[in-house]
Amino acid sequence: MEQTLDSSALREKVDALIECVGGPPAHADMIREVVLSALSLFQNGIVKSDLKTFHATFNEMAYALHFFAPYTGIKKISIFGSARTSPDEPICLYAAEFARQLAEANFMVITGAGDGIMRAVQRGAGREKSFGINIILPFGQEANEFIDNDPKLITFKYFFVRKLFFVKEANALAFFPGGFGTHDEGFEALTLLQTGKSTPMPVVFVDTPNGNHWEEWFSYVNEKLLGNGLISSEDLNLFKITDRVEDAVYEITHFYHHYHSMQFVNDKTVIRLNRRLMPGHIERLNDCFSDIIVSGKIVETEPLWEEKDEPQFLTLPRLAFHFNRKNFGRLREMVNQINDFSFAEVK
Repeated sequence: MEQTLDSSALREKVDALIECVGGPPAHADMIREVVLSALSLFQNGIVKSDLKTFHATFNEMAYALHFFAPYTGIKKISIFGSARTSPDEPICLYAAEFARQLAEANFMVITGAGDGIMRAVQRGAGREKSFGINIILPFGQEANEFIDNDPKLITFKYFFVRKLFFVKEANALAFFPGGFGTHDEGFEALTLLQTGKSTPMPVVFVDTPNGNHWEEWFSYVNEKLLGNGLISSEDLNLFKITDRVEDAVYEITHFYHHYHSMQFVNDKTVIRLNRRLMPGHIERLNDCFSDIIVSGKIVETEPLWEEKDEPQFLTLPRLAFHFNRKNFGRLREMVNQINDFSFAEVK
């Protein structure tokens, strides 16, 4: 008798297989759906070329998840920039100093592992604080000497999987002058933040004091995108442009001054904090950001039941409110205000 994917007999067999392999019981339902999704491809007669793409993509993602798993909880910054930049150019010296200061602030850096800006960043951060996520290209891309043969180097076949992990594993993003790839990553990162597909994080565009790469880029954004109503003025809160390394480093480290992380739980937005806010702080938030609250107010809350799968965060103080999930530039303003609160001035 043929067994369909929704038949109880097939599901029991899959469940038995999962139990045989072992693993966290709380994840069993999702693993079952992954297996059934794979079987549906076979049942529906997927062509071999598409199956090979699916297989390679799944394997790349699975390997990358294992690759980064030991470093969960360590803050990381993905840094982008041209592979064609000469090592003696001022921007490379800037990139190396930027990475050095972030490594001192206990961040690890992630780059594409190539030459130019990537090499400078990994020279500045040092091998111990560096990840490299390389890409297979027709003309080849050798890993630079500061990450080559390191266990924290991984090579991808597909750009889209590599791009996923640049953002997924990052707590911050930085962009130095670069070409198509750098701008592609920059616009995609801003799109993810603008639409709430990525949780808030600091994004900096860094140039040298005499450079105008990002200044001219911003002129285009301001004139053509904002000027024609293609983005909102609040979207400009999602990033910072600077020609000072110290300002770029401060933008990143200060973002996690009071703010810790955020999670959407059903219809609530939960902001986790490194320290408890004072009642006056919360009143200010309610006054300043009532326009993005659908109903009720911003309130202190205990960990929600749905957060139990992240026990490492259960002791953190948190705020909860009904965010409209639309104005993410304003949400970033809220995070900035939380980080700027003084604990001496508000009673």
